[in-house]
Amino acid sequence: MRLRILEAAKQEFSAHGLAGARVDRIAAKAGANKRMLYYHVGNKDELYLAVLEGAYDKIRSEERGLDLEHLDPPEAIRRLIEFTWNYFLRNPEFLSLLQTENLARAKHLKKSTKVKSMHSPFVEMIRTVVRRGVDSGDFQVAVDPVQLYISIAGLCFFYLSNSATLSVIFGRDLLDKKAKDERLAHMVGLVLAALTGRSAELFELAKAPKSRSAVAQTV
Repeated sequence: MRLRILEAAKQEFSAHGLAGARVDRIAAKAGANKRMLYYHVGNKDELYLAVLEGAYDKIRSEERGLDLEHLDPPEAIRRLIEFTWNYFLRNPEFLSLLQTENLARAKHLKKSTKVKSMHSPFVEMIRTVVRRGVDSGDFQVAVDPVQLYISIAGLCFFYLSNSATLSVIFGRDLLDKKAKDERLAHMVGLVLAALTGRSAELFELAKAPKSRSAVAQTV
């Protein structure tokens, strides 16, 4: 019952935000009543925080399964970028929850006793990859793993959360398959170029030669 309530709440909060979400709709979607909802999770704010914690736990859990520790450093970073991009595409409700909580200045997340502990192992995983890259000569500098991840997430998040307005401004559908493939290749090339000091085009061409040549012809 708790899992059904949290899933229904995730959909409700991502669709309507915290202010617009309704507990009675959440209960109905979960096949429960308000009394059961309060018993299993708590009030609306407690339910919202539980959804946030669950959303972060889900992405961190999947990231731990990437096996970055056993990949060559450049390939590990490529896999992290690809995962982040595809995770955001598969879980648009996660982006909606982040936007809602940022509008609230992380008021609810600050109350969490779980979220910070979820992120520490993830940061260390990235730090280890970067250090291995420096030691092997693949990377030029041991960048801050937090800054690196924020850059990766930001490259993905801004594009997707603003795709509607950007598509109108630039006169192209930024969510069609070709555009999404080109965006992923561009992000991989950009980040690996910054880490290695090599041309971004080398990484983009290695991943998507057809789309890159097509872009070159239209510029």
